[in-house]
Amino acid sequence: MEDIVDKRPLKGIRILDLSRVFSGPWSTQILGDLGAEIIKVEQPGRGDDMRRLGPPFLADPQGMATEESSYYLSTNRNKKSIAVDLSLPQGQEAIRRLAAVSDVFIENFKVDNLAKYGLDYPAISKINPRIVYCSITAFGQTGPNRHRLGYDTLLQAMCGVMSVTGHPDQHPGGGPVKVGMVLSDMLAGMYAATAILSALYARDIGGQTEAQGQHIDISMFDAQLAAMSHQAMHYLVSGENPARFGNGAPSVSPSNAFRCSDGYIVMVAGNDTQFKKLCSVIGAEALAEDPRYRSNGTRVVHREALIQDLENIFRTRTKAEWLAILEQANLVAGPINEMSDAFADPQIEARGIVTHAMHACGTQVPLMVSPMRMSATPLDVYTAPPTNGQHTYEVLSSLLNMEDADIEEVSRLSRNPEQN
Repeated sequence: MEDIVDKRPLKGIRILDLSRVFSGPWSTQILGDLGAEIIKVEQPGRGDDMRRLGPPFLADPQGMATEESSYYLSTNRNKKSIAVDLSLPQGQEAIRRLAAVSDVFIENFKVDNLAKYGLDYPAISKINPRIVYCSITAFGQTGPNRHRLGYDTLLQAMCGVMSVTGHPDQHPGGGPVKVGMVLSDMLAGMYAATAILSALYARDIGGQTEAQGQHIDISMFDAQLAAMSHQAMHYLVSGENPARFGNGAPSVSPSNAFRCSDGYIVMVAGNDTQFKKLCSVIGAEALAEDPRYRSNGTRVVHREALIQDLENIFRTRTKAEWLAILEQANLVAGPINEMSDAFADPQIEARGIVTHAMHACGTQVPLMVSPMRMSATPLDVYTAPPTNGQHTYEVLSSLLNMEDADIEEVSRLSRNPEQN
């Protein structure tokens, strides 16, 4: 069988990845999918804290749980892992030497922490002026909160996500609710990947005479607040705080979850034409003529009454019956899926969304493929997330010509292993 030729667009770019947990690894996974060589630096004996965030954990061929959590597996495909102790001078020197032959250095340590190891941007840029150095923190490199720690739940709370998520206070179960993914981490990681790509373009193609690298400052706070988008602009334009609408939308009605006789569906009528068609196919033409519902603006004002009127109708049939009727009418509707339902959708197989790769523990691990579909430079190479230090000898010997004894010295756990 002919070997697959790797045509991914970032092939030849090397990224030294000192990030941990989610935001940084999410960013480098995106870049790894695009073909960059990702060298993930982990603490000897301990590794990325994400490895222990479980269960569930990947099972080995005997069905026994390994130390590889699903959380860790979700953000670390297409990478190599080396174990290097940053508290040792030899470990610090190994990282500096790797930085000298890398295009990108990414880290999410606390502000100023890498300076004590001589691994901050001023130090690394002296070694490699072309390097793109990306720092991801909770609140950024400047400002009164720069030294504060932060996790996703805190950022969702502080940036207003929870204030617009959940049912209104006066409804049963009302109150602020966090989004069910680590949203601020994912957003920071995606902004970081975009910024890194832009900095590489500026360095290599964008017309800079000195072709220098630069320091990128990514804040989870900034990223999450930027992604508040229309909700943030609602406040900036009006001075009013946006409200919570549960499963509804603030500016479109109807757009909600509706109870059927055997469960819920989601249905959206995004304009007046769609609403009239909806009323016709569900046998409720009178609603289309109701003065309260004749335009989207009036439907938004009277959303509570409209939702109740529609739900009285939807409760008369099953989910499957209504979805068939609405799909036939080319209206926007769908089921509220569990993950098992989502992955059973024929669209998953048709789009090739799940692939498998052999893990070092000896079992096939399922992987999500990148959602970026590119015709000339396809993203069709996927390797399993590495075990802690799996590629230490391969990387340090091939890139730095280090001897086995020296590699063993930098990759063994010291007495002072904390590297926050």
